[in-house]
Amino acid sequence: MDAFLATPLGVLALTVAQTMALLVPLLLGVAYLTWAERKVLGAMQMRKGPNVVGIFGMLQPFADAIKMLMKETIIPSGASRALFIMAPMITFILAMLGWAVIPVNDGWAIADINVGILYLFAISSLGVYGIIIAGWASNS
Repeated sequence: MDAFLATPLGVLALTVAQTMALLVPLLLGVAYLTWAERKVLGAMQMRKGPNVVGIFGMLQPFADAIKMLMKETIIPSGASRALFIMAPMITFILAMLGWAVIPVNDGWAIADINVGILYLFAISSLGVYGIIIAGWASNS
């Protein structure tokens, strides 16, 4: 096993596994915190909130994700099609890349680099470009 991890393919596999081990709980946590916020806001407004999908609405984040992925994408007629579709992807990828240098446990980060804070500032400042590209690509 150690011989495989020393190869470039093994390093890639280990990096992908570490990335998934960090991002999957992070994204699930965000999804369920959004669900909890919707439940609290529903209670504040004297309504039930999300309660249809699953027990107590616990599967609502998955239903929302499926709905979002299945919705028809409306692209403006004068838009640059490729850039209009790529802009949200760019913003999301850059937001996730910022988590690479954040240590989540003692000595455990995906990229343990000396200039981690500089990397985080650089990646977080690049996220604005996705929004600018989306506005420019929509020709508005």
